Amino acid sequence: MNALSKDQVISQLALHLKDWIFKEPAIKRDFKFETFVEAFSFITSIALQAEKYDHHPDWSNGYNKVSIELTTHTANGITQKDFDLAKIIDRLYKKYE
Repeated sequence: MNALSKDQVISQLALHLKDWIFKEPAIKRDFKFETFVEAFSFITSIALQAEKYDHHPDWSNGYNKVSIELTTHTANGITQKDFDLAKIIDRLYKKYE
């Protein structure tokens, strides 16, 4: 799978993932929750989906905040897999909004 160009990434974000930002070499989004348990539950739900999809995010968690970066390391950039997983993550987050 080939990495997308910077213009393609920016276009995809504008059309489909408005809450994500482009921070080379990844797309990134920060999430906020009411509690640590909610944040950790969210991470767990992503982990289960990411494993099924065989595409794993880079993330960090501090109390009620989760930061996620998606990139395809084997392509040295952002691929469609990153956008697909970002959409899954956004769907999972909706239950916490």
